[in-house]
Amino acid sequence: MEAEVNPLEDSVEWFLDHLKVEKGASLHTVSAYALDLKQAGGFFFALGLRSWKQIEAPHLLAYESSLGTKIARTTLLRRISALRSFLKFLKRNGEGPEADLPSTGGFRKPKTLPKALLMEGLESLLALPDLSKPVGLRDRALMELVYGAGLRISEAVDLEMSNLNLQDRTVRVIGKRGKVRNTPLPELTILFLEAYLKNGRPNLAKRASSRVFLSDKGLNLLRQVAYRIIDRYAVRAGLPEGTSPHTLRHTYAVHLLKGGADLRAVQELLGHSSIATTQVYTHLDMDEVRRSFLKAHPRD
Repeated sequence: MEAEVNPLEDSVEWFLDHLKVEKGASLHTVSAYALDLKQAGGFFFALGLRSWKQIEAPHLLAYESSLGTKIARTTLLRRISALRSFLKFLKRNGEGPEADLPSTGGFRKPKTLPKALLMEGLESLLALPDLSKPVGLRDRALMELVYGAGLRISEAVDLEMSNLNLQDRTVRVIGKRGKVRNTPLPELTILFLEAYLKNGRPNLAKRASSRVFLSDKGLNLLRQVAYRIIDRYAVRAGLPEGTSPHTLRHTYAVHLLKGGADLRAVQELLGHSSIATTQVYTHLDMDEVRRSFLKAHPRD
């Protein structure tokens, strides 16, 4: 007997198109929502529902209970948040259920401040790739770029050759929701990018690609793979658990602030839409920032 097609999936595709076209959501966000909503749709379909309008409060409670306690709180939050956003979209368009939307309050992620690396730890991490090998040159250039320009890992792996201008010492970054910023590159970052582009990338390239960073097989380097690469080096360097590409980006911001950079300038360099987001970085080193401010202020 042929398996019944899940009719709930049509509305999910409609919502995903809305995210891509009207909201300008990243491919990573769309992919995550697609997986979460496919799981939710499969659960409700198994309960006998054939329309999202049929969902009632007990169905939502059963779904939340089905997620269990063995997955990370961040994953719980994301799955509930994805379903909530989707049902809100359906309600606005007259296709949603009458039931109250699921609350994310019970799964709210506790606020934790990222920790910047000390200079010794940073140097140990950056020194690990084997520069005699193409992949080592790539890994060093990738980490230098994420730290040296404060890039998100998705921005680094999606970087096109045409947006890298080593002569002008800048990189044109396409950030969240297509926001473009031009970021200066420090000298060491340029040196390692030049070495990779000259002796690493040509040996990795198996076919034409416009991306700066390529995988071991010559394909475009994926975000998840880049995460694993940096994670392996962090473990070898003996860095704290949880050290990630975002740690390098955060370290960039903290080092700029400790060096006396203006918060607004750091906001622009990081591509934050709100300075409130950037202010997270000041909390860890507020005493040091305050000392720099008082030392530099003409009224002090």
